[in-house]
Amino acid sequence: MGPNATSILDPEMAAGPSRIPAASSRYIRFGPFQVDQQRQEVSKNGVRLKLQGKVYQVLLALIEKQGEVVTREELRFRLWPADTHVNYDANVNTTVNKLRQALRDSSEKPLYIETIPRKGYCLLLQPEFADVPVTVAAVLPENAPNGKPHRQTPISAKTDLWITLGIIGLILGGMLLGAAITKLWIYHFAPIPGGFGF
Repeated sequence: MGPNATSILDPEMAAGPSRIPAASSRYIRFGPFQVDQQRQEVSKNGVRLKLQGKVYQVLLALIEKQGEVVTREELRFRLWPADTHVNYDANVNTTVNKLRQALRDSSEKPLYIETIPRKGYCLLLQPEFADVPVTVAAVLPENAPNGKPHRQTPISAKTDLWITLGIIGLILGGMLLGAAITKLWIYHFAPIPGGFGF
């Protein structure tokens, strides 16, 4: 067990704030998700998810050790005091499954939480830490590559502008062409006023 494991086993750390390197940052982002540590809320593309206390604690434990295995024993000590009498294995499984359901993740094809057989769990995405929340407009739908949020660059914004202007130009051109054809048709088939006489 390394130094990280012993600090998680410390009862004060189990109940206290997370030990992520950027613990002073209020917001943690990974994929389409954002964690507000101050309010202890998780949202996906701006929509708040319902995560109960222990489910939220599992998520924080995974974020703290991103890329490393969070053992089932570490989760046990983090979630239940030493004198609690519960079926730890079943409760750890249930809590991790509730987190997966909330994140719309799968144990068979994980996007966010990978099961490490007979050891524990690992967060697959690199979290980002910030003091300000990401705006919903800056995140594309969850089918963004690798599940990571995609922010619009000035180049893609210019491209979108030109596409919009091009579509407007085509619509206006079509309307003008239609008006010209209508005018020619009316001019060609309309009777000449006054006929032959004066």
